[in-house]
Amino acid sequence: MTDHSDTQEQQAAAADATTFWDRRYQEKDQIWSGRVNPVLAEVVGELEVGSALDLGCGEGGDAVWLAGMGWRVTGIDISETALQRARTAAEQQRVDARTSFERHDLATDFPSGTFDLVSAQYLHSPVDFPRGAVLQQAARAVALGGRLLIVDHGAPPPWMPEGHEHPPFPTVQQTFDELGLIQDHWRVERLEAIERPAVGPDGQQGVLLDNIILVCRLA
Repeated sequence: MTDHSDTQEQQAAAADATTFWDRRYQEKDQIWSGRVNPVLAEVVGELEVGSALDLGCGEGGDAVWLAGMGWRVTGIDISETALQRARTAAEQQRVDARTSFERHDLATDFPSGTFDLVSAQYLHSPVDFPRGAVLQQAARAVALGGRLLIVDHGAPPPWMPEGHEHPPFPTVQQTFDELGLIQDHWRVERLEAIERPAVGPDGQQGVLLDNIILVCRLA
């Protein structure tokens, strides 16, 4: 998941992905809330327990929650700092036996295997990142009968400073089209943009737009 500031954009321009994200996580003892993303929790509640791949797992909030629900989870991130926090969280919640956290730079190194659930939650980066190609690989990692869940930012937050330049966020249809799925091989279960209330870094109240894609592999 990404947040937005001019300082972070400047840091991103001067750093490779590993350096940027390690520095980002080292700024604070904890970056994210540790709570599961709501759309993931909603989707998983309707699925049979199996194996899951969490792309860009960060500090492990989603992965630890999934493991607590009985899933066998592989969490992937580029930052070893984030991964160590995820491992600690799994140990604290006593789900470390069902979790594995691995460092991969998804731009060049995608994990092997197939999974019943592949989750990509807010897989944006201010560092140059071949997001479309990574999401195509994510689709290929879905096992027969499994799901791919993508949740994206659909628009910048309302508290973004005026004059801040940011590449446009893709629409839900643009992201779906970029996956290049063979129509007869997949069932589309959700393809929508939704609004949700949110609080900004300085306590600002606002509404964010999320894009949601959920597809099931049929062949």
